[in-house]
Amino acid sequence: MSPLISWLHSSIIYGTVIMLGALGEILTEKSGHLNLGVPGLMYLGGFAGFASAFVYERSTEDPNVVLLILIPLLASFAAAMLGGLLYSFMTVTLRANQNVTGLALTSLGVGIGTFGSARLLSVTGSTSYSVASATSAVYTANVNASLDLGAFGQIFLSYGFLTYAAILLAILAELFLMRTRRGLNLRAVGEDPAAADAAGINVTLYKYVATAIGGGICGIGGFYYIIEYSNGKWSSQNGLEAIGWLAVALVIFSTWKPKNTPAASYLFALLFWMATNLPTLTGIRIATSVTELLKMTPYVVTILVLIIASTRKKKENQGPASLGKTYFREER
Repeated sequence: MSPLISWLHSSIIYGTVIMLGALGEILTEKSGHLNLGVPGLMYLGGFAGFASAFVYERSTEDPNVVLLILIPLLASFAAAMLGGLLYSFMTVTLRANQNVTGLALTSLGVGIGTFGSARLLSVTGSTSYSVASATSAVYTANVNASLDLGAFGQIFLSYGFLTYAAILLAILAELFLMRTRRGLNLRAVGEDPAAADAAGINVTLYKYVATAIGGGICGIGGFYYIIEYSNGKWSSQNGLEAIGWLAVALVIFSTWKPKNTPAASYLFALLFWMATNLPTLTGIRIATSVTELLKMTPYVVTILVLIIASTRKKKENQGPASLGKTYFREER
């Protein structure tokens, strides 16, 4: 694999992780709730998916391929969805502060993942990481394995099915929000919950469902990171928390539009991996200080995009009007 293709390949996998986290948070924020618990949800989903795959692989000598796919996928979605429901209960029903609740959820998710990883290491006797090799092999199997499509196949067809499913999910999420009645209702809840309530929309239900499903999608992003990016290896030091914060930033980078998340995520990932791949690609030795500066590039670009989006103040590029605000029905 050439250095350029390797750069693109790494960027697409890394970008897909961020994209799934951003898609889940966009769905949540469209209901008017700012969930800063995305890193915790990704941790919950990643650990639940890995742990269920790990346990299933150890329970049988001949694991079923369908179960290898379904068990961890459903477990990761369900675990993160429960985290989203907990957030909803605290912020919608109990009207707790959204920022504090989200940060607490992050701490909870990371804590559960760290504790669980220690338990898995004690079971395997390893001191560094555990591996779900059979599950990883199924998820990372690519269509290019039996095709000879040259560079095109290496760039676009050398990923597991979950990569393409994530892109499809971004398209479906855009269609749901823009072309369906329930999607329009959800946007109405995020813009003006009082007006939506007066129109007969069940605001509480929409907030709960959007936050729960959004949390589940974040969880799948965490599982994807473990199974595809880390090749089925789980370690307590896996970097999921940092990616969760990037996903929150990419929501603004994408201007709250699911259709923009693939391009925004892959651009960020390309810039992120530039410092690692540029020396190999150009054949020029780059000083360590310059490499560290290059690592800052994606964050600088993100800040510039946020500044531009804020100064233009176009309504279509802004977040929901009630984002972060607790809705009291009695105050209508």
